[in-house]
Amino acid sequence: MDDANLGLLFALLVVFICGSAFFSASETGVMTCNRYRLKHKAKLGDKNAQRILSLLSQPDRLIGVILVGNNTVNTLAATIATIIGQTLAQRYGISNDTSVGVAAGVLTFVLLVFGEVGPKTFAANHPERVAYIAAFFLPSLLKVLYPAVWLLNLVTNALFRLNRMGSDKKDKLTREELHTILQDVFLPAKHRNMLLGILELDNITVNDIMIPRQEVVGINLDDDIDDIIDILRGTHHTRLPVYKGELNQILGILHVRNATRFLGQDNLSKTDIMQYVREPYYVPESTPLQAQLLQFQKQKRRLGLVVDEYGDVQGIVTLEDILEEIVGEFTTNIAENHQDILPHSDGYFMMDGGLSIRDINRSMHWQLPTDGAKTLSGLILEQLETIPDGIVGLRLESFYIEVMQIRDNTIKAAKIKKQVLEEA
Repeated sequence: MDDANLGLLFALLVVFICGSAFFSASETGVMTCNRYRLKHKAKLGDKNAQRILSLLSQPDRLIGVILVGNNTVNTLAATIATIIGQTLAQRYGISNDTSVGVAAGVLTFVLLVFGEVGPKTFAANHPERVAYIAAFFLPSLLKVLYPAVWLLNLVTNALFRLNRMGSDKKDKLTREELHTILQDVFLPAKHRNMLLGILELDNITVNDIMIPRQEVVGINLDDDIDDIIDILRGTHHTRLPVYKGELNQILGILHVRNATRFLGQDNLSKTDIMQYVREPYYVPESTPLQAQLLQFQKQKRRLGLVVDEYGDVQGIVTLEDILEEIVGEFTTNIAENHQDILPHSDGYFMMDGGLSIRDINRSMHWQLPTDGAKTLSGLILEQLETIPDGIVGLRLESFYIEVMQIRDNTIKAAKIKKQVLEEA
């Protein structure tokens, strides 16, 4: 064989190796491309993105054409390498067995480096760029190689059916996957926290964020009318429950704005107040916040009375409470700005025992456990497993807690300090 023909064989070998690199890179690039980015670009009219999505919509054909093409060029490359080896062996007096072995070894190394590892590594780092190039050629190659691809898929699908292996075409993110993506997405922290807060609404119940009945401010019609007027004039709440005797005897909800219509009247009576009372709206304590938010919208309500399985009122929940789980704490009342959390110079924080653990975590950026008790008092009693007789301290993970005041079998005040754990 003359040098011209030998040069042609070397040129063909390079072409086939490049073909192997193309198919290897295409497989990695197209299959690892960000499909959500592609869908967004396709909606904007990007033709390349549309071609890639079309290929991905039939993964069996896509993989089939890549594998058929890759195996074809690899086989041709091996054939050419063998011919070149035999030709050189005859020219330099080397045995055929030796030449074939050397040719196979060299070709295997070249294909691994330049036809597999290198192209796939590049495609993994630049999947979209590679996928766009592949999108120009793969549809045409699929038409040319369709008979072989069709036969390959026919046999493969038959094997799947024999083994009862169906295809999973689900292409949607789960809540957990979306949560993980949002943790890494490039967004301002405030916006990211809002999106994460929305995802968490299904995992939080009304019972987790309600104002407990001991802290509910309301109008007791058994009180004197002067005391009721004082409550209406001094409250910073927009809506108050109206009850008779005790909170389980709810009569309705009064919008404080309506109270301005009769507060200036002489001889104001409780009957006048009841004219503006709206029927109560009850909420099961186990209702997820996502469902309750929709119910508030549907019922056109902003306040609900939380009841347990026995129908007893456990507290109240407001639309504002749910929105705070999304956007963070906000209030129009200066008096509510964490006066129940007082810092001390020794690093401790004096806190009211009735504070919600979720509120403490949100305000202090702590991670006190929220899977059990809902208030600080409940958390301490849960850890102690008894009602303390006096001042007592305990350690909870990285927090040191000291009980300061006990009354009526509940903890009214406690000091908390977060300690930095020293590494061993």
